[in-house]
Amino acid sequence: MADAEGGARRGRKYEQVLEGARAIFVRDGFEGASVDDVARAAQVSKATLYSYFPDKRLLFAEVARDKCRRATERALMLINMADPPDRVLPEAARQLIDFLLSDIGRAIFRIAVAEAERFPDIARQFYDCGHAAVRDALVGYLRGAAARGEVKIDDFDLAADQFAELCKAQIVLPVALGIMSDVVPTDRERIGAAAVETFLARYGA
Repeated sequence: MADAEGGARRGRKYEQVLEGARAIFVRDGFEGASVDDVARAAQVSKATLYSYFPDKRLLFAEVARDKCRRATERALMLINMADPPDRVLPEAARQLIDFLLSDIGRAIFRIAVAEAERFPDIARQFYDCGHAAVRDALVGYLRGAAARGEVKIDDFDLAADQFAELCKAQIVLPVALGIMSDVVPTDRERIGAAAVETFLARYGA
């Protein structure tokens, strides 16, 4: 059986284990999640769980990586990379905001921050599979848009990071801190539209 990235063993019940782990991490956080609860939620034995993921850190890292990868792939499926920025960026903003505010998106962010000092590899893997993956996808699109004369950008990495940060304004930190429980669809659209407008005001050709 092939190994997943990071050392986890893939097999017939791999996705089943991930699905159970996602539910428990969202419910209990990293520290509160128990192997017994994960195994129960996944409907597998503890021996089967350990055969796939020898420790909880590896399990969480794989849950985060898998969810971020799926979110990125979904966003790319909905975006035509040849479309102009005023069509692509609103959809990119919508997908990014929806992921950040999803139950698993919130859980991944909170857990990665809470455990960063004790388990820096968790924070690094979260960054690589989440933020870095989004930036790389945006950079790829923006380079194509620049080649078509639709944007004027010198530092593509910085521009992609700035767009992602604009999409987080007024929502990500208040939600992560529990100050705000949810963001209504109209506010999500408002923040996404403002992010696109501000970004194109700076980089639009």
